[in-house]
Amino acid sequence: MSHLELVNLTKRYGDLVSVDAITLSVDKGEFVCLLGPSGCGKTTTLRMIAGFLEPDAGEIRVGAKVVSAPGAVIPPERRNMGMIFQSYAVWPHMTVHQNVAYGLKMKKVSPAERNARTDALLKATRLAELAGRYPSELSGGQQQRVALARALAPSPDILLLDEPLSNLDANLRGDMRFEIRRLHDEFRTTSIYVTHDQVEAMTMADRIVVMNAGRIEQIGTPEEVYDRPRSRFVARFIGASNVIDAKHVGDNRVEVAGRTLDIGQGEFAGPGREMSFCVKTHDMELIPGDVPGAGNALPGVVRGQAYLGSHRDYIVGISDSAAGGTPGQDLLVAAPASMNMPAGSKVMVKFRPERCRALAS
Repeated sequence: MSHLELVNLTKRYGDLVSVDAITLSVDKGEFVCLLGPSGCGKTTTLRMIAGFLEPDAGEIRVGAKVVSAPGAVIPPERRNMGMIFQSYAVWPHMTVHQNVAYGLKMKKVSPAERNARTDALLKATRLAELAGRYPSELSGGQQQRVALARALAPSPDILLLDEPLSNLDANLRGDMRFEIRRLHDEFRTTSIYVTHDQVEAMTMADRIVVMNAGRIEQIGTPEEVYDRPRSRFVARFIGASNVIDAKHVGDNRVEVAGRTLDIGQGEFAGPGREMSFCVKTHDMELIPGDVPGAGNALPGVVRGQAYLGSHRDYIVGISDSAAGGTPGQDLLVAAPASMNMPAGSKVMVKFRPERCRALAS
């Protein structure tokens, strides 16, 4: 049986449907990321799981117990869930040790047990040497570790994390991603993590739930949603992908800009029907010049480029041979940093069939 279940969960604000009948099962000890852009419903979903919001339809179950349904919501303090916020929310007048011990004190855990549990968590979160300091004496990353240790101290059934790294700089975010995953592996607390950052989701999650406009677009492991997106939205949101309009001409072949390409995988529309496929920017090869024999390639013209150190990103305009060379779709192509071509250069964009995926929607 799943540890946490959302069943047709819905939340409306007037005519706006913020969360639209989503269903999700989370196993005990699993780390699941709700990933999507601002306004997709991920934080609203988390707040319903926490008990801060009442659903308009559907249920939330923990084990076999219904904790949320319309008109019947168990309050947050009775759910045995821990929550970590974007703003740290540590008590400024308490030391690190007192912050972490606070939840245990509220549960009336004996002083000896409380101190032992707090000391163990400070050691696990690498805060033991900072136990006597106040939050104002800590860095942002240290404060977030305090918040994490405090949330774990009462041994919650479920840990909820609402974009906890958004206020940290890039280097600290990188460190904290691995720290949070390390602590999850140590304590195995069922965790629901909300983020708009695909790198955070890819780094930490056992499964990623991609959300868009209140609905779930796709659920899968990081590898599944990255390598096998099921929709245009997922392809564009996860990884740097081009989504290219095409026509299915039969088997695994499509027509783009009057030329035929082989596409290695995915769900094809049917011969003669319009469709699309996706390909990551680094899964194409940029060949200087107009090389008719390049094979599985489209001719184009460089519109611009950006030097990014490890590589260059090129914007390449693909011309439509069926329309007499009229400019068609633009593609973003990653090329070696040593390849430096000015705007206006003619190129061929070569596709690797096994890295191109036909999209169902």
